[in-house]
Amino acid sequence: MTALSVNVNKIALLRNSRPLNYPEPAAAARICLEAGAAGVTVHPRPDQRHIRPADVIAIARLIGEEFPDREFNIEGNPFEPDFLELVQEARPAQCTLVPDAPGQATSDHGWNPETDSRRLSAVLEKLHENGTRSSLFMDANPKWIEAIAKLRPNRIELYTEPYARAAERPEAAAVCRQFAECAQLADGLGLGVNAGHDLSLSNLGPLLQAAPMICEVSIGHALIADAVFSGLADAVYRYLSVIRLAAKA
Repeated sequence: MTALSVNVNKIALLRNSRPLNYPEPAAAARICLEAGAAGVTVHPRPDQRHIRPADVIAIARLIGEEFPDREFNIEGNPFEPDFLELVQEARPAQCTLVPDAPGQATSDHGWNPETDSRRLSAVLEKLHENGTRSSLFMDANPKWIEAIAKLRPNRIELYTEPYARAAERPEAAAVCRQFAECAQLADGLGLGVNAGHDLSLSNLGPLLQAAPMICEVSIGHALIADAVFSGLADAVYRYLSVIRLAAKA
């Protein structure tokens, strides 16, 4: 069965809007793991606009001490300052390498083996030496997947925003087949296949039915947004309860 890794970046983004440590990303990670998630994903960026190095270490400690059967996945650009040092300190089960520019709002493309292979090779070797599973963020491009397989990463992560954008359009079935074929290709080349970016309750099922070999999906934005709506009424009830109790005191 496909594993679910919950990306808690949005929790950190909310936390950082105030000079407080609430909501704490590690506390959110604990809730996700207690609910049955197979792992937690973070994507620290140089400007620390959401996940900070201290969050990475806190979540690594949480999983190591309380959930040793679960996985920690750290995403990021290995050529940004201090990223690989943070990965080495946290020792995650998996490191997903993503070609983000420093000021980029979110990930929007995968690696290009025609220009990136040489410099990625040394990074992959370092991850393998440290016992960290490697994954490369990739577009659903068969030619590039075949080329990147020569670097021998453990896995690739298919960048699924194009699939998500097409999910409500007439071309949905064709795009889903494209992603499934790329997943099958990678699987046949000996690569594990992950998927992530803009996956949601509405589009996740068809993708996994078409590509059951997908090992893991990393989901953050939609899952956290869904949690806001599914838990908002309960939060209102709890605050009203405090107000009522205070009125009776």
